[in-house]
Amino acid sequence: MQINKIGENLYQIDNNIATVNLTPGIQVYQEKLIEHEDKQLRLWNPRRSKLAASIIRGLHTFPFKKDSKVLYLGASAGTTPSHISDICPDGRIYCVEFSPTMMRDFLDVSSRRENLLAILDDATRPGNYQHLVEKVDVVYSDVAQATQTKLFLDNFKLFAKDDAVGILMIKARSIDVTMKPNDVFRQEKKNLKQGGLKVIEEIKLDPYEKDHIAFVCEKSF
Repeated sequence: MQINKIGENLYQIDNNIATVNLTPGIQVYQEKLIEHEDKQLRLWNPRRSKLAASIIRGLHTFPFKKDSKVLYLGASAGTTPSHISDICPDGRIYCVEFSPTMMRDFLDVSSRRENLLAILDDATRPGNYQHLVEKVDVVYSDVAQATQTKLFLDNFKLFAKDDAVGILMIKARSIDVTMKPNDVFRQEKKNLKQGGLKVIEEIKLDPYEKDHIAFVCEKSF
């Protein structure tokens, strides 16, 4: 087994990736735990996490540091947030989720991780939680709906530091099922530019997620 450190609390294990478990002995989604030196690593499944898929597909921009402040839109049951929690043990991850059912599952995860902060609210209305969230280093959005780019822009403008990085996961079929995915991607990239952001990296997530792309952005100034 070949294990190499490739980032902050991030490791490559053969053809897989893993994070250093912030809560040793505790799994989040039945992921495999591996002991390595004085650490325990959690395998990060790219079919359960678009961020993991992006990393395996060659993501170069990795803005997460051990003390990063992160706004996570579309936290769902907490799979990806838990790995960001591993990577940023001294940071804060503000996790917005609209579904009460998903939030119940998420709270099971966040109750064991002090750096995960749960916000039950609508990501299309960032003003609702403006009083709860500080300026952040990273805005990460994975909300599969037609207005996913607009809500990302609205949150980025409100919460991002000047040097912040944004990561937007686009699901083409959630925006327009009648358009070809590549046309949707071009359209949304244009919308990001018109919203004042510069796309510095883009990665299609096949074969892990069909008709998905990750846009990595920063303020264009």
